[in-house]
Amino acid sequence: MNLITLIISIVVIGAILGALGRLAIPGPNPMSIGMTILVGIGGALLGGLVGGLLGAGPAIVFILEVLGAALIVYLMQRRGGGGRV
Repeated sequence: MNLITLIISIVVIGAILGALGRLAIPGPNPMSIGMTILVGIGGALLGGLVGGLLGAGPAIVFILEVLGAALIVYLMQRRGGGGRV
């Protein structure tokens, strides 16, 4: 796999995981697509690390990646949330 294909794959997977993470957390999530991709990449790294440490299979790792993205979205909402409903 060449470098351009790898980068495109990371961006696409980040967008998918970030979107799923945003859907898992109720309420408004005013993030740009770039931030959603970064959240998804962060969730993939977090979930992949935890899944690797647990020796989990690919399906469990995917679930952990989505949960990792949801955790990042939740923490971002809490940090910037203040009085939002």
